Parts: sequence; C-alpha cells; structure tokens
Amino acid sequence: MAIKQSDLTINISNHQSSLQIFKAAASNFISSLSGKMFSFGLGLMLLDETHSAISFGINMIISPIVGLLCLVPIGNLIDTYPHKAILTGSLTVRTLALILFATSINLFTATAKLIPIVLFLIIDAISTNINDTCYSAATHELVNGPHIQRLNSLTQSAISLSSILSPALGVGLYSLVGFYGFIILEIIATLASFSIMLTMRFHYPSTNQLTDSRRMPATSHSQFATFRFGLNYMQSRTMIKITILLSVILNFLYTAVTIGIPYILKDQLHTGNGPVGLLETGSAIGMLLGSLLLTLLPSTGQKHLFSKLIIPVLVLDSQIFLLGVLFMTAQSPAGYALLGSLIMGILAFALVILNITFQVYLQQTVPTKLLGRVVATLTTVNSSIMPIGTLLFTLIFQSTTRGGLILIINGILLLGYTALLWQPLHRAIRSEQSNQS
Repeated sequence: MAIKQSDLTINISNHQSSLQIFKAAASNFISSLSGKMFSFGLGLMLLDETHSAISFGINMIISPIVGLLCLVPIGNLIDTYPHKAILTGSLTVRTLALILFATSINLFTATAKLIPIVLFLIIDAISTNINDTCYSAATHELVNGPHIQRLNSLTQSAISLSSILSPALGVGLYSLVGFYGFIILEIIATLASFSIMLTMRFHYPSTNQLTDSRRMPATSHSQFATFRFGLNYMQSRTMIKITILLSVILNFLYTAVTIGIPYILKDQLHTGNGPVGLLETGSAIGMLLGSLLLTLLPSTGQKHLFSKLIIPVLVLDSQIFLLGVLFMTAQSPAGYALLGSLIMGILAFALVILNITFQVYLQQTVPTKLLGRVVATLTTVNSSIMPIGTLLFTLIFQSTTRGGLILIINGILLLGYTALLWQPLHRAIRSEQSNQS
C-alpha cells in the first residue's frame, strides 16, 4: 500500500520548527516532572491514610482500564477536531478537576479518600490519554519533516530528565509541603504547561480534515464505524501488524523486569533499597542519553529502518538475559548495584531508541487524518497488556527463590521471538519502501 503525506504538506520553516520543539520540550518537562511528583505524593498520602499495599499501584490499574474503555471515542475525537482546540478543552477540564479535588479531598478520611482520588484519576487518565495522543497526531502541524525526530527526541529527553529528578524532589517536597501542597503545585504546573501550549502555533493544512464533510460520530454505531476505518488501515499495513505483535510480547515480558528487580534485590538477595534506587537511576540516565543522542543525530528518514528497529530489540533481549545472569551469579550488593545499573542503562538506552524510531516512522508514514486512531490503538494495546504481565509475574516471582532464572528465561524467549519475526519484518519494510518508490 502506497503511503503518502503529500496531500497534507504544510510549509513550516526551520526557525518555527525549532521554536515549537523548545516549547513542546518545556511543556513536557513541566507536566512530566510535576505529574510524577504528584503521583509519588499521592501514593505516600494513601499509604499513610489507608496502610494499603495498593497505594502506589492504583493508577497502574485505572489508566489501562480507562484507556481501553475510551479508545474509540478518543481516537475519533483526535482525528476529527482541531488538535489545539482538543488540547485546550482537555487541559481546562484537568485544571478544574484539580481545583475540585483540592477543595474536596479533606472532606474524606481513611479509606473514604479513595472516592475523590479514584474519580480524579479517571479524569486525569482520560486527559493524559487525549493530550499524549493529540500531540503525537499533531506532529506535522508543529514542525516540518526534518525536525520530527528532534521533536520526539527532545520531548523524550524532557520526560527522562523528569524521571531522574522527580524521586528526590518528591521526597523533599512531600516532607516540606505535604500532599495538599502537592495538589497546589500540580495546579500551577498544569497552568504553566497550558500557557505554553496556547503560545504554540498549529499549522493546519489548507485541505485538512477539519474543513471537510466529516463530523464527529454521534452514535455508538457511527463511532465504531469511524474507528473501524482506522483499524482497516492498520490491517492493510503489514509493518504495523508485525510491530504490534513484537511490542505486545516485549511489553508483556518486560514487566518481569519492572516487577522482578525490586523483588529479587530486596526479598531474595536482601540488598536493601540502595541497589534498587541505583538500577532505577541507571535506567533513567540510559533513557536520557538515548533520547539526547537522537536529538544530535541527523534524521535519516526510513533509510536503514530494519537495522534501526532490530538492533535495539536484540540489545533489549540480551540485556534482560544478562540481568538474570547477574542476579544468579553476583556475590555482593556492590556487584548487583554497579553492574545492574550499567545493564539497566544499556537496556533503557535501547528501549528509547526503539520507541522514538518507531514513533517517527508512524508520524512520517501514516496520514494525519488517521494518526490519532493509530496511535491511540497502539498505546492502548501495549498499556493493557502490562497489568496482565504484572499479575502473572508477581505470582511467578513469589513462587520461586531464583528470580534471576525467570529473567534468563524471558531473555531467551524474547531472542527466540525476535528471530521468528526477523524475516517477516524485513520483508514488510522492503515491501513498503518499494511501494513508496
């Protein structure tokens, strides 16, 4: 199937693109840093009030459910209305929800606090889902083609930097201002991010989808019919189908790493919190370095796409295997911490390269009028599989004393699965590139 964006070409200068990238990175850094600290403060407050183990995991349950339930309307919404108008509405609703949350949270005590918290987290999950998908779908309205990779890379750099800073800042600020202070800070940060977005110029194409005969579907039947058009498009793209198969399994098996590292280190190897923190720091630094590298490197479009996708996947597979070997063989907490943080850094470096490469590929090859539905579907499919993986691997790790062996097996399974998809992926890329030419 031929893939063309020529009908949606917009004339955006390099100067305009650079300015838009700076604004997008600043907005993402503010919202990501404040959001991560807010989630941390929420978990601490719930732990203090309810003494429940679910305190730090409640959002991990709500977000995938909301994403799945709202997949169809959000995908259709983003592909139908002006992206700036959608972002304005979403951020307005989130700001009002934060204000209402701040005024009502102290009216509840103990486990009853879960009522306003769950209601707010549902609104927050919907808003976050809309915002992330909308920004991704609006790429061609913000920057020109050569700046797409830099936009994604710097945005990811901002998120990675916030991941490094948020734990320490979160602990200090929670002790200083308490949870109510966290809500006020989140309101201020949301307004700051909102203000930056309002200064950004969204360049709509002269023959764009906003002025044609399509309108937002009013009935559930028309909603699904409109969304099905996007699914049919993905069905016609072999490359996208194969990548979905790869990413679903990768995300599923990768949950063994996120669940397994703290459990293996603290409960099986009895190393305490220090090594866990170092491995998380190594991961955040690896993500930051990977995104900064792609910011500095010139965009090569779809040239060598197979290598740019398969090499990071192979690195991911091998590092999960090596992490398991480390936990099975290392003899000291220092060994776990130093080598483990290096492995996690390399793993995260490869992961961010893979994510940005595929995101740029989608933005360069999927028509803008379909990009919202495509991105929403991919995001929802990947996020929905992670709670299943979390539950399964929690049970597996609790039933064995050799957690490192689980990671070794996962690494081998991923290597085998990658080998299985090697040829189909290579053929799909060659087929699409020949159709484009």
